[in-house]
Amino acid sequence: MSHRAPGADRLPALAAPGGELDRLVREGVRAVGAGAVWAVGDAAGTLGGGSHGRLGLGPYAELEPGPDTLYDLASLTKIVALWPCAGVLRQSGRLPLDEPLGRWWPPAAGHPVGAVTARGLLAHTAGMLPYTRFESLYGPEPAAIRAGVIAAPVARAPGTAVEYTDRAAVLLGYLVEDLGGAPLDVLAERWAWHPLGMADTRYGPLGAALTARTAPTEYEARAGGHLRGVVHDPSARLLGGVSGNAGAFSTARDLARFLTALLAPPPGLLWGEPWIRESLREQTGGLRPARGLSWLYAPGTEPADGTFVHYGFTGTGFWVSPRLGRWALLLTNKVHYDRLTQPLTDLRNAFRRAVFG
Repeated sequence: MSHRAPGADRLPALAAPGGELDRLVREGVRAVGAGAVWAVGDAAGTLGGGSHGRLGLGPYAELEPGPDTLYDLASLTKIVALWPCAGVLRQSGRLPLDEPLGRWWPPAAGHPVGAVTARGLLAHTAGMLPYTRFESLYGPEPAAIRAGVIAAPVARAPGTAVEYTDRAAVLLGYLVEDLGGAPLDVLAERWAWHPLGMADTRYGPLGAALTARTAPTEYEARAGGHLRGVVHDPSARLLGGVSGNAGAFSTARDLARFLTALLAPPPGLLWGEPWIRESLREQTGGLRPARGLSWLYAPGTEPADGTFVHYGFTGTGFWVSPRLGRWALLLTNKVHYDRLTQPLTDLRNAFRRAVFG
């Protein structure tokens, strides 16, 4: 059930220090257990934001999050890195969205994924296997994982169901690298982060100076401590930290630039207006849950509301609504504390209702 969205005239007051959003997040982090950074804005930039709580347990309890705290984006990588690169290739005519991969991308020929389309991968309707399990299936070597992902069976006929899976983004990452002629981290920096002035955004592992302002994620026995500046996602870690599904780190400050650009693409952005417009509309043919290209319609809203979201497993999330002309972000490192999702889901939904209805 969607709720009436606040008007644009109310947004600055909502986002003001001590305003409704500030109170909502401050109270929410008590239930969530993790600190949080939030911001809200429109096509002109950030209207307001704040941060609450602590970065973690033990030594991290001395540290407070802020707009320059780096977060492991987890699956927001699919939006911040992979999706703009796919857009550049699409707009330059190198990425056909509806031609089966096997007809034009040689590695896919003769494999089940040869029947899949790039649009299906972006909309999560390609029928890819719903799990990764890369190390147990293919071993620890990136080349063997690539070969395994490309040769894997599909779980169901393409176009018959919406099933979110990291495999779609991993495969699309390989495709983007082949078409772009460079590793995904290089392409994302070249095509998305540098043009938007996102100076803090990068794939890990991070150097010492950046790690010192990074939110820690989960305790990892192999690492002998909490992961910090090293990607939490095990698939991306196997791939050296750079993958289509996860691996990027960013700050609220940088993500505000990114989200603002979705509403007001700067001139010369190679994945600008046509790609953003095409992606932020329904691409799942009436199948549910409805999705755009890479983006999900926000749970609790109707597709007609036009509010899109993406979440990251570590505790990150952001929303955008071209219809309302606004965006919002809420970054936490929830997995540092536990994997109980309901308190964070409740906070995310309350935050989304307050900003977008």
